[in-house]
Amino acid sequence: MKKRLKGLSELLAEEDGMGTVEVILIIVVFVGLVIIFKNQITSIVESLFEKITRQTEKI
Repeated sequence: MKKRLKGLSELLAEEDGMGTVEVILIIVVFVGLVIIFKNQITSIVESLFEKITRQTEKI
């Protein structure tokens, strides 16, 4: 029985490391997408701020 519990605890310990690797990979992919689409993201954000500025001037 102790052997099974030890094996189970080792499995759970490995899963924590796996989650960290997955989070790091997701962050790397996200940063890569931001770098690739930087110009498009910048233009969208600028147009949104321009629209917000115009609409607040009406108020």
